[in-house]
Amino acid sequence: MERIDLAGDWRRVSPRYAWAELWTTAIWGVIMAAALAALLWFVVGLAWWLVALCAGGLLVLMLLSGIFGFLRVRTIGFAMRDDDLLVRRGMLYRRFVSVPYGRMQVVDITQGPVERMLDLKTLKFVTAAATSAVTIPGLPGTDAEMLRDELVAVAESRRAGL
Repeated sequence: MERIDLAGDWRRVSPRYAWAELWTTAIWGVIMAAALAALLWFVVGLAWWLVALCAGGLLVLMLLSGIFGFLRVRTIGFAMRDDDLLVRRGMLYRRFVSVPYGRMQVVDITQGPVERMLDLKTLKFVTAAATSAVTIPGLPGTDAEMLRDELVAVAESRRAGL
């Protein structure tokens, strides 16, 4: 098995982010199961037990997806190097993204309703390239703000040196 391991001080996101993923998946699972049940019951006219079976199967699939979220969260990490920020994620398809400090244009913090309940935030970095939006989800509130301020300061000093 080949691994892409880069030396450095890798920091992980909060383990509470796995719960945010699970809750978000569960909420969408209930909404999708209810919509599927209504469609099958009122439009198609299936028997109630077939409707319940289909909706239950969808809920089980969504629950499994939420459980795999705990494994996905363990793969998210970032490292601040001398010239860039390196972000990694992914279980099957691993992704390593290097964002040079001098190319950062916007460092944004977002927070959804489930993240707000768990005091987590998502950091988003935007560069000049159209496809380069990189996110680090699941950061505790104060850590996200400190990291944003640190990245903005480093990015400004790097741009001034260009």
